[in-house]
Amino acid sequence: MQNESNSQHRADGGLSKVTTLIFAAAAGLSVANVYFAQPLLGSMARDFGIPPAAIGLVVTLTQLGYGLGLIFIVPLGDLVDRRHLVVGQGVLSVVALAVVAMARTEAILFAGMAAVGLLAVVVQVLVSFAATLATPTERGKAVGMVTSGVVIGILAARFVSGVLADLGDWRLVYLTSAALTLTMVSLLWRVLPRNVPPDSTDSYTATLRSIPVLFLTDRVLLVRGILALLIFAAFSAFWTALVLPLSTGPFGFSHTQIGLFGLVGMAGAVAAAGAGRLADRGLGQWTTGVSLALLLASWGLIALLPWSIPALLVGVVLLDLAVQAVHVSNQSIIFDRHPQARSRLVGGYMAFYSLGSAIGAIGATMAYAHAGWAGVSTLGTAISVAASVTWAFTRHWPVSIKQAGCAMCDGVASQFRKHPVSQGVRGP
Repeated sequence: MQNESNSQHRADGGLSKVTTLIFAAAAGLSVANVYFAQPLLGSMARDFGIPPAAIGLVVTLTQLGYGLGLIFIVPLGDLVDRRHLVVGQGVLSVVALAVVAMARTEAILFAGMAAVGLLAVVVQVLVSFAATLATPTERGKAVGMVTSGVVIGILAARFVSGVLADLGDWRLVYLTSAALTLTMVSLLWRVLPRNVPPDSTDSYTATLRSIPVLFLTDRVLLVRGILALLIFAAFSAFWTALVLPLSTGPFGFSHTQIGLFGLVGMAGAVAAAGAGRLADRGLGQWTTGVSLALLLASWGLIALLPWSIPALLVGVVLLDLAVQAVHVSNQSIIFDRHPQARSRLVGGYMAFYSLGSAIGAIGATMAYAHAGWAGVSTLGTAISVAASVTWAFTRHWPVSIKQAGCAMCDGVASQFRKHPVSQGVRGP
């Protein structure tokens, strides 16, 4: 069994294409569990008698659970066997999905969704694992491929959940996901590499304390975190609110038809896979700026929803292309700055992502309740402007340790291991 697992990796120590694709597929399925609910909010609200203005709590609690997992679970990837961590989270996810499917009260539903979000952070363990296994010259490419799997999972989740809900009801979505997740866990147990030593010997407490230190002492990390918060607030605002106008007059689309919009967005996500290769060539800042301009432009088209579905579709592609490209560029940049702390880096970075998604979800449902689709479009535009301004004021900062001309950079990794809280790399 060990030889079977090890054979999945190249002789040069890098990730093979097959293994990278398995990582991407597993990450996509795992993150889909967080987003299955978005096209189902109307059905859930009717089933439990939850007011439309409050049903966004389903998404918000899931994202908050995800945020807690990023802080308290993902950093374990630096300390323990990642194979056991991934498989353990997968098994517990099966249980949480089954609880959601069988929920009969609002309290059980909300608790189950929070648990689903908490455990779905296995996605980020897989991303940091891929970054660790890939060679330095292909790290951005590997991260880009796995992250593309994540975004495709997010977008496909809406279509799949819509189809299953139309065939049965929203509970069928979570029962099906529980079965698929169990199958995924079995596959990962077979293919994940064994005997990969942890990146750190720090204690769990020291590891947790080091996360805010990293982001507070390295301003490039902090800026990338803020950009993640903003782009995913815009992303979540759009996708959370989209079901509300499309499911009512004059459209009256079914769950399946609404889910098809997610498949359109996949085109943008796939197109953005090359962002990692651009980051490998030192073009991360340039890619970020162009992508944020596309994000802002997308909202001009999205705002035309009441009058033009074709314009909306183009806006969906641009929005997903922009968000994915910035996200991949962000991760490539932060992994390059502190390679000895990748799991805690991705945990801290994605905490910004989760907070942004939660803000976008509840903000969009409130904006729609008070001002309709125009309110959602205004919210998304304002968030996109904030992201562009943040990038514009920091675009001249070197994003690479080497570009910053940091003396003694070769000793950063060993110093951080010895003093995880007191040591940090201050941005340029």
